Formats: sequence, structure tokens, C-alpha cells
Amino acid sequence: MWWMRALVVGAGGVGAAIGAVAKGRSFLDHLVLADIDETRAKAAMDSLGDPSRFSAAYVDASDAGSIVTLAREHEVDALVNACDPRFNPPIFEAAFAAGVTYLDMAMTLSKRHPERPYEKAGVMLGDAQWAEHDRWEQAGLLALVGIG
Repeated sequence: MWWMRALVVGAGGVGAAIGAVAKGRSFLDHLVLADIDETRAKAAMDSLGDPSRFSAAYVDASDAGSIVTLAREHEVDALVNACDPRFNPPIFEAAFAAGVTYLDMAMTLSKRHPERPYEKAGVMLGDAQWAEHDRWEQAGLLALVGIG
């Protein structure tokens, strides 16, 4: 059987719920719940009652480098973004840099057109991630975006 190791960035309501669902999945070898508030991550981890399969960690979701370091330290196969979509760019980039599968609940946010914000669309919802398709495919990586 294939075993999986995952890092969930964001241990609030969504991240804690992912942990609760993951608890009953036998394919999951280890899940790291990480948050800028390590106390929240530890509380979510403690509620799962299995420290051999679940751990908590501090991570700043705005710092791709720290996410990469954490992903590599725990040898994860997948990175789940359970944060506010404002943090999608650094978490998305961290997953690519770490060479792991990426999943998020909401796609990258749209941006207004710089000169004509009420007449033209700027960057549309998710376009920043869709634009990375070829790079991810060439690297042999999978990104599942907007699945929440």
C-alpha cells in the first residue's frame, strides 16, 4: 500500500476539519498541521489523539521559504493550503519549489485592471495559477486548485 505524508498550512476551521477527516484515512502516514499560531495548530493536533500520525508546527504562510523548509523537513508528498486566498501565491510557489502536490480551497484572487478598473477586467480569479499549468506539468507535479 502507498502511504502519504501531508502538510496542511492553516490550522483554523478548515485545517482542523481536514485533520479530522484524515484521521480515518488509512493511507495517511503522517499529517503536519501548521499555522502562524502554533498553539492553534497544537490544539487541532491534540484533538486528533494520535501523535504518531499527527504533528503541529509553526509556519508563516506568507513566507514561501519557510513552507518549503517545513515540507522538506517532514518529507511530505502533498501540501494543502487551508489559508485565506491572499496567501495562495507563496504557498503555491512553495509547493512547486518543494516538488510536492498542491491543493487549495480557493483560487488566487482577481486583481483590478490598473488603468480602467470599472471597464476592463484585470487578472481574473485563478488566472495566476492557470498560467503556471505548463511549468507544473513539465515538472511532473500536480496542482488541484479551487476545490473547496
